[in-house]
Amino acid sequence: MRLITKTADLEAFRQELAGAPFVAVDTEFMRETTYWPKLCLIQAAAPGVEAVIDPLADGLDLSPFMTLMADRSILKVFHAARQDLEIFLKIGGALPAPVFDTQIGAMAAGYGDTVAYDALVQQILKRRLDKSSRFTDWSRRPLSENQLAYALADVTHLRDLFPKMREKLERDDRLSWLDEEHANLLDPDIYDTTPENAWQRLKLRKTTADYVLGLQVAAAWRERQAQARDVPRGRIVKDEALYEIAEHRPKSAADFDRMRAVPRGFGNSRAAQDLIQALDRAFADPNRAHYKHERLPPLPSGLGPTVELLKVLLRYEADRHNVAPRLIASASDVEAIAADDDADVAALRGWRRKVFGERALALKHGQLALKLKDGKVSVEAA
Repeated sequence: MRLITKTADLEAFRQELAGAPFVAVDTEFMRETTYWPKLCLIQAAAPGVEAVIDPLADGLDLSPFMTLMADRSILKVFHAARQDLEIFLKIGGALPAPVFDTQIGAMAAGYGDTVAYDALVQQILKRRLDKSSRFTDWSRRPLSENQLAYALADVTHLRDLFPKMREKLERDDRLSWLDEEHANLLDPDIYDTTPENAWQRLKLRKTTADYVLGLQVAAAWRERQAQARDVPRGRIVKDEALYEIAEHRPKSAADFDRMRAVPRGFGNSRAAQDLIQALDRAFADPNRAHYKHERLPPLPSGLGPTVELLKVLLRYEADRHNVAPRLIASASDVEAIAADDDADVAALRGWRRKVFGERALALKHGQLALKLKDGKVSVEAA
């Protein structure tokens, strides 16, 4: 077991990995009681070399590893990469690149939709993962040899399964199918924690300008509080409280006391006064932006059956090509195609058009027919 706790050893490890074609990476972190994820371990493995890195070790500088993450000559392989990427963006200021996410790859390779890591290892490598340390508190020290071995196994299995998955994708000419999904993973906007944008995570219950402004202010206030105190958003106030605040726009402690979702006594806190002042400033600003809700045009009347038939076709084509339906088309894509032959959706471009889009249009215009026989769907020329 190679456990790295010193910067010089981490630099030596980086140099060993420098010529590798890819490196499998995973992290262990804690986030149950914090806003920011607390990085507790980094695991990395390439052909012939592997190690566990302890970012909590006194004096350890992670710069050598961040240099590796920024090296565009080395492919970084993750499984379900988003939270790992978020952590590296937070500590290093940049997203690792290029990346390959085996959970995304699994959708194109026929291993399932949003497949769990242990299931993927079982399917490709025929190995069963040890789950004995699954609920470890990774922030505690020292970690046992068993815990470190459990953590390292996540990347040694990943190192072994990635070439097999890539080979299958290359054989089926599907590697390019993943380009758009991986590009989306490397979009910094999806990791944005700017307080002023926090309201966009919430589902609007009303679209009046005053309600939306109240929600924007309340959500930004909560985000700042959570970041400054490093606690989960829900520890400040729940989402339901934000909706009530946006609806009633409190001006006093008594106003908060009348809200069901706001904790008792919250109105007397300094945080509540800060929120009242933020609301007052926003509504008093003569230059404030007025939210205008852009409603999507409703589906043409009677289009529902067409949408349902296209969904059946999507499922059929996904099964026929052994690919997850979600990778081909979203529900909104299907609705858009039902309404417009020239809809600007991914399902009518590139490989998705060949796999589904062209046949969806053919079905829509009566050139194909769906048939059900002996409990199985088939597609035939009309």
